[in-house]
Amino acid sequence: MLDREGPVPIYKQVADLIRAQIERGELKDGDPVPSEAKLEKDYDIARTTARRVARELREQGMAYTIQGEGTFVGRPGIPRTSRKIPLYQKIAEEVTERILNGEFPPNRAIPGEKAMMEQYQVAKVTARQAVAYLREQGWVFTVPQRGTFVTSPENWPKGKSS
Repeated sequence: MLDREGPVPIYKQVADLIRAQIERGELKDGDPVPSEAKLEKDYDIARTTARRVARELREQGMAYTIQGEGTFVGRPGIPRTSRKIPLYQKIAEEVTERILNGEFPPNRAIPGEKAMMEQYQVAKVTARQAVAYLREQGWVFTVPQRGTFVTSPENWPKGKSS
C-alpha cells in the first residue's frame, strides 16, 4: 500500500517494493523489472513517476536499462533472462498476424502508439519500434498526422500473403 500523503516520494516507495521483491528472490538477476506501463497500471502512478522508479533502481545498483528492451535486475553485463525475440518484434509479429487474418485490411489504420502501449503494457519507445519494424518489413506505411496504415498485399514481404 502506497502512502500518498506521507513524506516519502511515491517513486521511492514503488522502488522499495520492487527492491523487496529482488531481495526475496521473486525477481532474480537478469529478470525484467515491470515495464513503465505495468507500474503505471499496477500502482496507479503517472508515467514520469514510473520512469523515476527505474532510475531509482539503477542509482541503487539494483537494475540496469537497455533502450527498447527494458529494465533488468542486476548490473549491466549480467545475462538477461532470455526473451527469444525483442518485445517490439513480438508485437510486430502479432500485428502482422492480424493483418494476414484480415482484422487490419489494406489501406486501413493499425492501432496507434497509445493503443499499443495500453494493449501490450509497453513504453512509447517500444510501440514506436514495433511500428518502425512493421514499416521496414513492408507491412505498413505512415501518413503524418493521419496514422499508420496497412500496405496493399502486393507490397507485403514475399511469401507472406494470405
